[in-house]
Amino acid sequence: MALILPAELLHVRYAAPVRKYLMGRFARVTLVTFEKRVFPGVLSEIVLLLAQGTGSTTSIDLMQVEDIDGLQNGRVRRRAWTPAPEEIKWTPALVPPESLDVYRTLLDSEDFVPLSTWGTIQLGAVSGNNSYFRMSHDRAEKLALDSNDLIDVLPPGSHALHGLKYSSEVHRHLAERKAQTLLFYPDDNLTSSAARAYVAVGEQQCVHEAYKCKVRRPWWRIPLPKIADIFISYMSHDSPRLVSNTAEVHALNSVHGLCLNAETRFARELLPLAMLNSVTALGAEIIGRSYGGGVLKMEPREAADLPVPSPKAVVSLADKLVSMEASAEELLRDGMHDAVRVRVDEVVLNRRRSATTARLSQVKRARDALRSRRFSRT
Repeated sequence: MALILPAELLHVRYAAPVRKYLMGRFARVTLVTFEKRVFPGVLSEIVLLLAQGTGSTTSIDLMQVEDIDGLQNGRVRRRAWTPAPEEIKWTPALVPPESLDVYRTLLDSEDFVPLSTWGTIQLGAVSGNNSYFRMSHDRAEKLALDSNDLIDVLPPGSHALHGLKYSSEVHRHLAERKAQTLLFYPDDNLTSSAARAYVAVGEQQCVHEAYKCKVRRPWWRIPLPKIADIFISYMSHDSPRLVSNTAEVHALNSVHGLCLNAETRFARELLPLAMLNSVTALGAEIIGRSYGGGVLKMEPREAADLPVPSPKAVVSLADKLVSMEASAEELLRDGMHDAVRVRVDEVVLNRRRSATTARLSQVKRARDALRSRRFSRT
C-alpha cells in the first residue's frame, strides 16, 4: 500500500485506530516526512505512507527529507522508530532519539506533571452567535442595556492574552478601546425593557434558530461554566500560553479554562510564568496538533497532557519567579517570547544538576526543529 496522506496521521487522536491497524496488519511500515511544503499553494503538511507484508511490526521505518528534490536525490535521513507502549501519537518520531530521551527523563522526574494535575480543564461558554451576544460598552449604551443585562467577558482575539495575567486594568483598557468586553446575559425573567427589546431584535434576525440557541431554554440564556482561574490559549503561533484570570471574567470557547484545585490556587499567578520553559514548549509541539499556516492547536484533552512544572517545583522556585515576573510581563507584551523562555529555563530547568546545559540544548534544538516545521507552512 502506498498513500499520500495529511500529516494529521501523526498527531491527531482520532487517527489512533489507523495507526494501530497499520502496525498490526503490515510487516513493514515506512513513513516519509517532509520539512517543506510539497504541493505549491497547499498549506497542509503531507506524509507518504508505505506499507507491505503480512503480519505485524513494533517499529516504523522513518525517512526524513527536506523536500521532493531531496527524496529524488537520495538526501534522506533514515532510522527505525519504536513507539513507546504509552505513546498516543507518532509525533515523537520526528524528534531526534537523544533529545527524546532527555525529554522523557525530565518528565519522569518530580519536577514536571501533566497540566491536569493542577486542576480541571474546561471549555469556554458557547453562545451560538458571538456577534449577537458579545458587545462593546458603546454598543451596550446604544441599546440602553444596563449592568443587570450584561456580564464581563474576555474579548476575542489573542491580544487579550499577551501577558502573564488578564487583570481588571487590562480589561478596562480593552473596554476603552471598544473591544467586546461585555456579554448579553439578562436575568431569567427579562425584567429590563431594553433586554426584552434586544431579544425581540434577535428573533427578528433568526438568532434563536441557530443550533446552540434552539436547543436551550430560554434561547438567550447562555450556560456559563465556572469562572476559570487561568485561561489556556486554544490556537497559538509560537506556543500555548497560560494567563491568570485575575480580572475574574467569563470566557467563550475561543479559549479553554483551568480551574485550579484548592491546594494549587496559591500559584495562579506563578504557573503561567513557570510553564514558559523549553520542556513545556517541546511537549506542546509533541502533544498539540499542527495545522496549515503554522498554527498549533491544543484541544482540552491535549492541554490536560501538557507537561508543566509540578506544584512542588513551583513552591521551591516561588521567590525567583516573583522577582522576574514584571520584566517577563514586559518582554511578553513586546512579543519577545524566546527571551522570556531563556530566563525561565535558567530558573526552572537548572534546578537540578542532572539537567546539564548540553542536555537542555538538545531539548531546545528539538523544540526549535518542530516549530520550524510548522513555520515552514505559513
